[in-house]
Amino acid sequence: MTPELTALALAALLQIGQIALMAIPANLELGTAKTLSPRDPGRMDKPLMEQVSPRTGRLYRAMNNHFESLLLFAIATLTVTFADKGSGLTAAACGLYLVARLLYIPAYAFGWVPWRSVFWALGLLAILILLAAALL
Repeated sequence: MTPELTALALAALLQIGQIALMAIPANLELGTAKTLSPRDPGRMDKPLMEQVSPRTGRLYRAMNNHFESLLLFAIATLTVTFADKGSGLTAAACGLYLVARLLYIPAYAFGWVPWRSVFWALGLLAILILLAAALL
């Protein structure tokens, strides 16, 4: 497997980890009667994520942000792979993406300003490097 595809698989595992990292405290804070319900708007006072602690809410937003970023990362890694443009640079960009996204989680959860934005930007830069490498 190429380094880029390995990084993509690791990024998907990171996403699964983020789901658990958010779901566990959300279930503890809200109880399973709420979290297992169909969550129909008429049955809830307000959306579940507005009922959790600020940190759990941040973990939820970090998880959603990675869903958005993961789509672009998948496009970039698959483009590099199918174009047969993998190199040391693309492998390093994948490593940068993974490290940036990993650091993004505690930065968001604990409100590290401006580090959350810095880690987000580094992840985006890694995606841009991958796309540029595939196109050039």
